[in-house]
Amino acid sequence: MKVLIVDDEVQLADALGELFRHRKHVADVVYDGEEGYFYAKKGDYDVVVLDVMLPKMDGYEVVRRLRNSKINVPVIMLTAKDDVDSRVKGLDCGADDYLTKPFATEELLARVRALARRQSEMVFDELTYSDLTLNTSNYLLFCGSKSVPLSAKEYGIMRLFMSNPLQVMSKDTIISKVWGVESDVTENNVEAYMSFLRKKLSFIGSKVTISSKRMLGYYLEERD
Repeated sequence: MKVLIVDDEVQLADALGELFRHRKHVADVVYDGEEGYFYAKKGDYDVVVLDVMLPKMDGYEVVRRLRNSKINVPVIMLTAKDDVDSRVKGLDCGADDYLTKPFATEELLARVRALARRQSEMVFDELTYSDLTLNTSNYLLFCGSKSVPLSAKEYGIMRLFMSNPLQVMSKDTIISKVWGVESDVTENNVEAYMSFLRKKLSFIGSKVTISSKRMLGYYLEERD
């Protein structure tokens, strides 16, 4: 599991980072809202642990911008406020859970595990982005009336992209999410599958293609 922790209480944030790493998870730690939004938008996290009161951009705005950018990563908000209005505001902005400080670390770990598990178990019959529709039951990719079947790995990659359409996916992320963290698949395999998918997108006449950013990874892009 990969977790992002955003909290301006440096000692607490660092301690939470170490807590997750001790549990064999990957944890990134940042200390203000702007950097938290940047990391959450560009990284591939299973859960974001987000404080409400942050410098530069508060937690509410971070969540709001993530949801407006179609970034669906689960977010658990941390706050010293325990009034109902604050909790409602956080959930209305798009947060998935809420935990009041001070909290028991085991409860935080349990809530994070629950959010990550819930995200992985979510099932949709269809995913859509731009002119594309991905049928999750028969692995068909549609553009208008045209469709093309996808292999299991092609489907896994397109599902990852279409679930996070504005996010840049690194090769390592694609390998871990589609093949598994223990896989011996190389980056050359990822490049080959990108070529396969680009050809299939072209075949069905989609204006969407898979573009790349040097040293960062791949993302979906709409062509004019």
